[in-house]
Amino acid sequence: MFHLNVGRRPRSFYDGSSFEGPEVELEGVIRSVVEEDGLELVEAGFVREDGRRILRVTVDKEGGVDLDAIAAASERVSRRLDATGAVPGPRYTLEVSSPGLERPLREPRHFVRHVGSKVKAKTVQPVDGARSHVGTLASADDQGFTLVTEHGELRLRYADLASARTVFEWGVPR
Repeated sequence: MFHLNVGRRPRSFYDGSSFEGPEVELEGVIRSVVEEDGLELVEAGFVREDGRRILRVTVDKEGGVDLDAIAAASERVSRRLDATGAVPGPRYTLEVSSPGLERPLREPRHFVRHVGSKVKAKTVQPVDGARSHVGTLASADDQGFTLVTEHGELRLRYADLASARTVFEWGVPR
């Protein structure tokens, strides 16, 4: 799956299938539709499952999204993609969902929103001898964030991340 702003990512969602015409920036098309509905685009990308090509779109908003919001977003994204012919290549299935309990952190604003939460971050290269880091998100800015781990504070740059997400802890009050 292609991801938005964390780590290395392609500039578009073109997945290597042959097509006629220019490469289309799907992120912008999808983002404009979901933002019109008052939602935030968390991630979007193509995956292949059981021989099917699936475009997965994850949306969120402050306080979470309900099924009605997801259904409306799915309908609007589908109509816009069909109307613009924005998806190159063979047929695909569109899936729109919420991020669930453990939320991916892709943009600096996601990190800022989750200061105080438990986070798992994976780096492209080892940092302090490890590629996987778990701790409480202490702070975040435009360049990176600080985790408080069992070994102390650790500063990580967004550019060094492969992935990051919140970690749900059962029984911990929210």
